Amino acid sequence: MRAPVGYVDTRGAGRYLGLSAETLERLRVTGGGPSFIKLAKADRYKLDDLDAWADTHRRNSTSG
Repeated sequence: MRAPVGYVDTRGAGRYLGLSAETLERLRVTGGGPSFIKLAKADRYKLDDLDAWADTHRRNSTSG
């Protein structure tokens, strides 16, 4: 199954964010990860959602 335009699979999302596919799979189960959609048995991520999720993790220092 090919992802709709503007969506990537788990491995593509991991490459885009610099995370492993396993990390994204774990976040899907535990929560706290980027929004995703389920198409049949395939999980897909919208690029805009990946950007928005990454922006919520923006920091100005390493303390705290």
